[in-house]
Amino acid sequence: MQRIRLRYTKRGRLRFTSHRDFQRAFERALRRAEVPMAYSAGFTPHPKVSYANAAPTGTGSEAEYLEIALTEARDPERLRALLDESLPAGLDVVDAVEARVSGLADRLTASVWELRLDGVDPAEAERAVAAFNAAETVEVQRKAKNGIRTFDTRSAVAQLETHSSTADRPTDQPCAILRLVVRHVTPAVRPDDVLSGLRAVADLAPPVPAAVTRLAQGLFDEETGTVTDPLAPDREAATALPMADSAAAAKAPV
Repeated sequence: MQRIRLRYTKRGRLRFTSHRDFQRAFERALRRAEVPMAYSAGFTPHPKVSYANAAPTGTGSEAEYLEIALTEARDPERLRALLDESLPAGLDVVDAVEARVSGLADRLTASVWELRLDGVDPAEAERAVAAFNAAETVEVQRKAKNGIRTFDTRSAVAQLETHSSTADRPTDQPCAILRLVVRHVTPAVRPDDVLSGLRAVADLAPPVPAAVTRLAQGLFDEETGTVTDPLAPDREAATALPMADSAAAAKAPV
């Protein structure tokens, strides 16, 4: 059984698709592309697809991940192209590797988010970010299944800063861009929770909903403050394996 790991995006209007909507679209794409899927056992078999840490509905993403199990080996890049052609524009499959190292979900320990705040002056956003970063704790509330839950957002935020950008917006309208690196903790701290925290510590309230996009997710490097590519270990293992096979063949008796 071969396992393939894929990175896909949610762009444009497709950011408003729910995770369940994407699951249905992806299973249709698997059938269109005639992918030799492995199926679960039981009375209602399902294709073996493992989704990892999906972005909330309404947020865009450049870094969503999943893993599929195949009954026949396929070239990852060819498979990626076939699935990308079978999905609507905006749900784009942009990377594929054969799974060589276990634990993809364990490599998704942090996310990088971009928050576009239309109607917010960058200087006002910078003051709010400074207040948030200076606080030891920033408690917010969120409605949960068992009622209102209060939790700290500050401890999960590894980095929050303003980011200068004038692209794709009218120059006469204020717009603040925030770059956020948040650790994946329990309970999960989402970008809208951080926005609630900015409102709590600095009364920052964008006049329109923020446009939120996940730029990356992967292992968080505490020393550099960066989020690394979670598919890199699989690529490195695939490169090392042919080298090991060549070395073994060279040592084999003639």
